[in-house]
Amino acid sequence: MNEIRTVEMTQQPTAVLRDTVAMDELPAFFARAFTAAAAAVAKQGGALAGPPFGLYRSMPSTTVDVEAGFPVTAPLEPDGEVVPSTLPGGPAVEAVHVGPYDTMGETYGQVEQWMVGQRLVPGALVWESYLSDPEREPDPTTWRTVIHWSVA
Repeated sequence: MNEIRTVEMTQQPTAVLRDTVAMDELPAFFARAFTAAAAAVAKQGGALAGPPFGLYRSMPSTTVDVEAGFPVTAPLEPDGEVVPSTLPGGPAVEAVHVGPYDTMGETYGQVEQWMVGQRLVPGALVWESYLSDPEREPDPTTWRTVIHWSVA
């Protein structure tokens, strides 16, 4: 079982691409979003304030409403496909998933069960912060992803 805990999040400005994406196209969307968001932030003289993330605005089915990019130190101006957004503030449940992305469903199941046990109502937003760079860490069993699930 992963360590699961409640946290109080502070709203954080972000630079993102947002789209409705087929689940099998998420890796390509994330790659494009991370590259574009980092370039837009650099072009505007901004600074990244944390690791890349993906925020899900709907529960995944065959497609998902997702935004991906970086937290930033200050809001940026829209730049092509890159737009300003925010990571939400307020109560959330946090867990660190260790392993490949295709096994994160197990961690999500643990988080959901934990929330039920704590009598917490899951909120509408879930986001993942990717602490590991697969290009630098090719072994997926070592990848670390922080999962946040908002609390209603």
